[in-house]
Amino acid sequence: MSRQGYDYGKILFQRDGGPVKDKKITRRIFLGIIGKLSILIALLAEAIGAIRAFIPQVLYEPPSKFKIGKPDDFPAGISFLPEHKLYIFREEDNFHAISAICTHLYCVVDWKPDQKEFYCSCHGSIFSKDGINLTGPAPSPLPWFSLSHAPDGSLVVDSNQIVNVDYKFSV
Repeated sequence: MSRQGYDYGKILFQRDGGPVKDKKITRRIFLGIIGKLSILIALLAEAIGAIRAFIPQVLYEPPSKFKIGKPDDFPAGISFLPEHKLYIFREEDNFHAISAICTHLYCVVDWKPDQKEFYCSCHGSIFSKDGINLTGPAPSPLPWFSLSHAPDGSLVVDSNQIVNVDYKFSV
């Protein structure tokens, strides 16, 4: 249907509000729009990169000193703390802490109570009860960590302070 000779299905409007018949998008107009859009996208990507430069890229590592519990929480013998990958040894009132991370490829070692050894199931390293490497590809013994008391009576492990194999912490 047309009214006064206009086909309203194909009418575009100019800025002054008057109708324009059959205005087509030419190649020149199309390429101009694509060029302007590509500049806009490039500026937007640049702005996002500039904003991200002010956001710090921080790696949050667990603290090197952490509480593991009260001395009464640990029975005599060996206790494994999976959240800290740590073995706690208690002999009466003496404690020591040995890392449960193999020194070869950083797998978690298992305690074999019947053999009284640590065994790394990844590559077969075997460590003595003291953490000394006996066999396998592990290049060094399991580290012993320093223990101390917190003001609330909890035991505190410092994984940055490696101590000798004969270290014992008395409560």
